[in-house]
Amino acid sequence: MFNEQTWILNRAKLTPEKSALIDIQTNRRWTYKELANRVLNCYSYLATLGLKKGDRVALLAENSIDVFPILFACGLGGYIYVPLNWRLSEGEIESILYDCSPEVLFTDNQYKELGDKVYRLKTRVLHEMLEFQCKEIVSIESLQWSHHDPWLMIYTGGTTGKPKGVVLSFDAVNWNAINTIISWSLEANDCTLNYMPLFHTGGLNALAIPILMVGGTVVVGNKFDPENAVRAIDEYKTTISLFVPTMYQSMVETEYFKQSFFPTVKVFLSGGAPCPKTIYQHFDKKGLKFKEGYGLTEAGPNNFYISPERAKEKPGSVGRSMMFNSIKIVKENQQVCKPNEVGDLYVTGKHQFSYYWNNPEETTRTIVDGWLKTGDLAKMDDDGDVFIVGRSKDMIITGGENVYPQEVEQCIITHPKVKEVSVVGIKDPKWGEIVTAIIVSEYYDDILSEEILSLCRKQLGAYKVPKKFYFTNELPKTHVGKIDKKKLVQLYDV
Repeated sequence: MFNEQTWILNRAKLTPEKSALIDIQTNRRWTYKELANRVLNCYSYLATLGLKKGDRVALLAENSIDVFPILFACGLGGYIYVPLNWRLSEGEIESILYDCSPEVLFTDNQYKELGDKVYRLKTRVLHEMLEFQCKEIVSIESLQWSHHDPWLMIYTGGTTGKPKGVVLSFDAVNWNAINTIISWSLEANDCTLNYMPLFHTGGLNALAIPILMVGGTVVVGNKFDPENAVRAIDEYKTTISLFVPTMYQSMVETEYFKQSFFPTVKVFLSGGAPCPKTIYQHFDKKGLKFKEGYGLTEAGPNNFYISPERAKEKPGSVGRSMMFNSIKIVKENQQVCKPNEVGDLYVTGKHQFSYYWNNPEETTRTIVDGWLKTGDLAKMDDDGDVFIVGRSKDMIITGGENVYPQEVEQCIITHPKVKEVSVVGIKDPKWGEIVTAIIVSEYYDDILSEEILSLCRKQLGAYKVPKKFYFTNELPKTHVGKIDKKKLVQLYDV
């Protein structure tokens, strides 16, 4: 039989001996046939537990290829797969478990003890997630699915409040994959290196699922180390991989990056946050193709396409909407913005999420007339290429003027002694907010501060120039490696 949930089994029939998954930590390699067998065993195991369609199956485990049989087995059974962020505190994980009320909680050996601690629910804790040996494979012929049924529930980071369970249907996951394959021209000979956390949409949906759908190979890394990551790019002959800007920042500083030319790589992708233009320059100097993407848990996360050649001409642009989704940039009155006018970014398509779990009010605020309000600000140039300006909540209003932190950050990062920078608005009785830059540099002194101030005055309007500069050894990061601006405001709002 065929439907939207069995494609992984059909892929195994088409290319049974092709490498599907490689685990860097354990050096295990699975062909598509081996993956399909594990999926069926895992599904049969879950079916024998008496799970019903729509029941939640949670997972608390670090990155490994063992995640994928559970992911696809949930699809076969119509269960909702809920990957948990193991970097959260015990209380935060327990709160999410209360919210989604899973029938089963899988953990790996690393998190078995924590899984037992947070077990205060009607949940079966199973820590052996490596192998599922079933005497008899349960038939899937009688199962009834709809492409609108939920498959994944991914909890947002919660940097702006309580984490929300984003419910993604089979349509949402599969159309994101189809859209990515067609719009990005993915092929069966593509191989991706994934260090993105597999509890996050970037780890699961950005490239892993699309690459598996097209018949390529997914190489899974666990603990990110910049030197090991750049070596793995060559060792596994990868062709396309996604990293967040903070990862790239450390990767380009490694000795291996400086000496290698990564001959198998078609393109390097950046996502999760705006990428400093200095990173583009590192890749351009080596003749390597590099570009940015844009997405969010609630849509895709893949929404745009830009060729590497165009990205080189327009660093910072994410290009145009892909084949099977649409975008619009509008003002507060919902009028479409003119070229180069900043407005709220909306997206729509079959890759869009269904609803927030147990949160109909937030769902109504986010989905407006079928369009997803992303919460991001963007502008479209005269050619139709889109630039993400930043989060609307991060916009600084100082003396009645709007300042977009990304523009100021892109200026400051060009100073050769600046390693990282984040710009935030700090409350001020006179200005409302003042533009504040927090900078990571090994060379801080009064001269550097004056140099950065002079640089900003030359390139930015006076109201955009930071009124305060702070220097630090490290910027706080979220669990997926983004700079945590909310935390910065708390630290420096004194």
